[in-house]
Amino acid sequence: MLALLLVACALGLSNFAAAIGIGVSGTGTRTRLRVGIIFGIFEAGMPVAGLALGRGLAGSLGHSAHWAGAALLIATGAYGLIQARWPGPAEDQPPSQHAGRLVITGFALSIDNLAVGFALGTYHLGLAVSAAVIGGVSVAMSLVGLELGARIGIRTGRYGEYLGAAILLLVGAAIAAGLI
Repeated sequence: MLALLLVACALGLSNFAAAIGIGVSGTGTRTRLRVGIIFGIFEAGMPVAGLALGRGLAGSLGHSAHWAGAALLIATGAYGLIQARWPGPAEDQPPSQHAGRLVITGFALSIDNLAVGFALGTYHLGLAVSAAVIGGVSVAMSLVGLELGARIGIRTGRYGEYLGAAILLLVGAAIAAGLI
């Protein structure tokens, strides 16, 4: 069980970092719940999907999965920078409140977790328990990251959206470099 908690914390680090970036641009209670739920579902679901896909398919995806996740995060961060610089007429909500962007970010952060599903098969823990622990830790770390980001955002003022997008870019780059 300790190994599962350590794996869950390691997987949750990227969500924590991304949640800081989202929190910087300002979040309300509804957005915090969305972020926590979306990130938690993806973090818990991807290892389950990894087990379901089988070793062959997910094994070949595993080598490129972190690159795809990194690219998606970098693209999301770049899009956030563009939106912060040139907001369109329909941009009446902060970027963190767009459900589509949250889903893409959640997917990008958890795509490399497919391979974790195989590791879960080697432990003698139930799949439901593993998914619940990973999802729960992810939600908790995301909520803490949002709170920390919100506190940073208050201090950065109008530059919060730029900082949030930059953090997503950095998280994507760190994933590509194998640091997270």
